[in-house]
Amino acid sequence: MNRPVRIYVSAGEPSGDAHAAAVVSALRGRLDAQVEAFGGPCLEAAGATVLDRMEHYSVMGFVEALWKFPAHFRLLRRVRAAFEAGRYDLAILVDYPGYHLRAAAAAAAVGVPVLYYVAPQMWAWAPGRVRWLASVRRLAVILPFEERFFREHGVAATFVGHPLRDRPLPPERTEARRMLGLDPARPVLGLFPGSRAQEVSRLWPAFRDAARAIVARRGDVQVVVAGTPVGRYPAPGAIRVHTGDPLAVFGASDAALCKAGTTTLEAALADVPMVIAYSLHPLSFAIAIRLLRVPHVGLVNLIAGREVAPELLQGAVTPAALAERVLPLLERDSAAARRQLEGLALVRERLGPPGAAQRVADLAAELVG
Repeated sequence: MNRPVRIYVSAGEPSGDAHAAAVVSALRGRLDAQVEAFGGPCLEAAGATVLDRMEHYSVMGFVEALWKFPAHFRLLRRVRAAFEAGRYDLAILVDYPGYHLRAAAAAAAVGVPVLYYVAPQMWAWAPGRVRWLASVRRLAVILPFEERFFREHGVAATFVGHPLRDRPLPPERTEARRMLGLDPARPVLGLFPGSRAQEVSRLWPAFRDAARAIVARRGDVQVVVAGTPVGRYPAPGAIRVHTGDPLAVFGASDAALCKAGTTTLEAALADVPMVIAYSLHPLSFAIAIRLLRVPHVGLVNLIAGREVAPELLQGAVTPAALAERVLPLLERDSAAARRQLEGLALVRERLGPPGAAQRVADLAAELVG
């Protein structure tokens, strides 16, 4: 191919934007490529021309997504027209399945090969819907059990390792505490209520009040929350709200309260024992729990194949329950902490080696080679 390869990259939320940007950076060393994107600041910094900004589209939950249907429909119509006009040689779609499965079908319908990175969690919600991936030429998966699942369902899946493996390690504990203005000699509870405003609003009150209950029982405990600029943290009291790099909070923490999702893997990589909380809009949760086909919601538990970290779902996410389960984890020599730390070591091993983005770039090069 004498001209540059024309690639469309699509990522609808912050984590996907970061993963996609790493792939674009890896592709720069492999291909002469022109990259256009639906994404955000990470893709832009990696050199992609961002045609549509993800910040206007990202939501969480079945009910909440209803409000974004018209905007997604308009975006899909524009992208389909670009595929039909022959504008791209390859589409790389990252996570965000509600929209990307439709975009994949639009690309495949006119012969544009699709590389899908970060698989839809169909093993959890809807194994029978794997047929929706028929438009995907290659599927790059990031959880170790996914390759076998999708291959058994007829999808060309490759385990590339987890992209978190390529992130820097947290600062050493004493240094992390100094960076956050904490006493290096006193224990620290980290709060990780999520990066989206919706997540924070649902989990923050319970996390905050659980932390207060812990401090009431153990006055030496310091509490810090990994905050986000879009989150609101009313009445924090003595809780320190850190809105910078969350790695410092992981590095400083002896134990954590974590929202379900990738945050649990970040805690595992930082060797921080945790309690996992999962809370959605009540109707979204009612739908989700009826669809759930796996025994756990926490990724660390799914990867380990057993309950490594305790999980509290929806109505069970109360300050008293959170405090009761996380308090023993603040002592790394406690039986509960030791058991969890052993499980987290297993999770780290199963996440694979660094280099996920490079392996995805290799798959992309094969598809346009």
